[in-house]
Amino acid sequence: MPTAVLMGKIAGSRARAVLAPLGTALVAGAAVAFVGAVDPNEPGHYPTCPFLMLTGLYCPGCGGLRAVHALVHGDPVTALGLNPLVTLMVPVLVVLWGRWALRAWWGGRSGRESGGPPVAKSIRPAYAWLFLALMIVFWIVRNLPFGEFLGP
Repeated sequence: MPTAVLMGKIAGSRARAVLAPLGTALVAGAAVAFVGAVDPNEPGHYPTCPFLMLTGLYCPGCGGLRAVHALVHGDPVTALGLNPLVTLMVPVLVVLWGRWALRAWWGGRSGRESGGPPVAKSIRPAYAWLFLALMIVFWIVRNLPFGEFLGP
């Protein structure tokens, strides 16, 4: 098989492999752009949180849209005040997306196996459980009197 044909197949398979990460980035980018353009601080633009409406308590996501809006407009301090969990998860999600995209580009192998940079295989289950535990603690503490500063 000629080298040009082989390189074309490799390029085509790589392009197909990164469609999912790129599509996800496109949808997430569109959602962030929408939240940046349509102010969640104005009443009537977004529905009320159902958990807040039913219980009067904040869920872990309460204030998240306003935090994203603040981040889009370059105000990380306000974003931290509205929802620190969402604000601190943005860079984590960017890194995880980058790992996914690199892994897809290198064909599911680590970069070292393919002559590229090292890419971790996946998130360890312990990290996922740790995040879940932190989210539950955040959810509880933001609804207690001493955790009032965590509310939106």
